Amino acid sequence: MRSRTILFSAFLATAVTQAIAAEPVPLPQPRPDSSEPADKPIAAQLPQPATTTPLPSADTINPDRFGAKPSDAAYGAFQRGLYKTAYNLALSRAQNGDPAAQTLVAEILSRGLGVPVDAAGAAKWYALAAEQGVPESQFQYALMLLDGRYVKKDEKEAYALMQAAAEAGNRLAQFNFAQLMVEQEPGDAGIAKAVSYYERAAATGLADAQYAMAQVYANGAGGKPRDDVRARGLLAQAARQNYDTAQIDLATWMIEGRGGARDLKSGFNWMKQAAEGGNVAAQNRLAKLYMNGIGTDPDLILAGAWYVVARRAGLIDQKMDDFLQGLTDEQTQQALQRANRLP
Repeated sequence: MRSRTILFSAFLATAVTQAIAAEPVPLPQPRPDSSEPADKPIAAQLPQPATTTPLPSADTINPDRFGAKPSDAAYGAFQRGLYKTAYNLALSRAQNGDPAAQTLVAEILSRGLGVPVDAAGAAKWYALAAEQGVPESQFQYALMLLDGRYVKKDEKEAYALMQAAAEAGNRLAQFNFAQLMVEQEPGDAGIAKAVSYYERAAATGLADAQYAMAQVYANGAGGKPRDDVRARGLLAQAARQNYDTAQIDLATWMIEGRGGARDLKSGFNWMKQAAEGGNVAAQNRLAKLYMNGIGTDPDLILAGAWYVVARRAGLIDQKMDDFLQGLTDEQTQQALQRANRLP
């Protein structure tokens, strides 16, 4: 089982979008593409709950994930990558009711570390540890209750566990509990209730939450006054963590001078980083920056190449199609060759 920021269904993602869109002054909706000039604002909304984050390696896992660092050899074996040994050592303690050991066993089973993946078995141990107040287990079990694949779906219990984990300081739970609140109470009132949880998660450095708060300040939502300077700072924090949507927004804000000084070169570099990371919208927008010479020297070949990359991924931009049609045969061939070498 993956470590996830959240595993909500497509219904929940849609509900959050609809909740925001229902307001007289909604947070703007995301666009997978735009034919607007590259120096126009890029619309965005609060991050959707389908985003995922990879699991950290075992040696970087904070022992707080287990409620308290186990003092016996189980946790030491886990840290050294001796997962089967860790499982065997922790299992007896887990069976005797030790919540830290129960969480450790659940982690090993959910990820298939040294043992076959057993999500249903992991759910049992997460549930037992959650009952004893381990925030990480409360969060993980809440995800399973929302998902409904390995345990019976129970949104009410999931909400309660997510809130408990959030109040205990689990930053992923804080972000996702905020998302649940927005889904349950559409509109600005729900965002206002969620803001404190977004803020707490953002303060820990969680990029999803930093981006959410950037959107809150950018739009003056949830009882917060509009503050472009603060929003741009939060976008920068998330962008530095390779949050590609934040990189796109930050690039655009720098290019247009929103929330701070206009900085075409830095804006170009952020857009390029998002494009090289595989963001298709950024690839199209980077093509326009090359085409118009914004933040860089004009380069028709690279403009064509980046648009070809975006188009191959399914993005269609009529303005860029017209641009490609206007290239000479030699320029088109060069653009195609460059596109083949781009990330």
